[in-house]
Amino acid sequence: MEPLTPGDAAAVSAQLGRPSRGAIGVGQRCACGLPCVVVTRPRLADGTPFPTTYYLTCRSLNAALSTHESQGFMRQAQERLASDPQVAQAYARAHERYLAARAELGEVPQIEGVSAGGMPERVKCLHALAAQSLACGPGVNPVGDAALAAVGTWWSGGPCAEVGG
Repeated sequence: MEPLTPGDAAAVSAQLGRPSRGAIGVGQRCACGLPCVVVTRPRLADGTPFPTTYYLTCRSLNAALSTHESQGFMRQAQERLASDPQVAQAYARAHERYLAARAELGEVPQIEGVSAGGMPERVKCLHALAAQSLACGPGVNPVGDAALAAVGTWWSGGPCAEVGG
C-alpha cells in the first residue's frame, strides 16, 4: 500500500464525485497513474464501521464490472464456487486474507468475520472482489481475478477522471 497523497485524495474525489471516506492509502494504481483502489480504515471518522478495506475508485472499471454483473457474471461465478471445490477453497482463503489485512488496520467488533463481496460463500459484489484482486495481486481472489479478466483493458480509454487544473 502506498500512502494517500493530497493529489491522490483529489483524484479519488474526482473519480467518486465526492470526498472519499476513510481512505488511508492507494492499493493499486491504474495504467494512467490515478488510484484505482484505495485502502480504507475499518472505522470511519464518525465511528461508523466500514468493512470495505479495498475500495474500487476507477469509474471505467466500476462501469465495466457493473455491466458484467447485469449480464449474469455473479450467477456464473456462484455456480463455479458450488461445482469446483478448489475454487471454493481459494475463495475462502481470499476471505481470510481480507479479514487479516483489515485487522492490521484496526479491530471493529461490529464487522468481525465480515469481509466483502459475499465471501466466503456467496458472490455478491464484483467491485469489492476485483478491488481485492488488484490490491493483493493475481491468485489471491479467484472470482476477482476472473472478473478482471472478463472486463479486459478497462483503462484503454484513458483516465476515468480529470484531475488538477
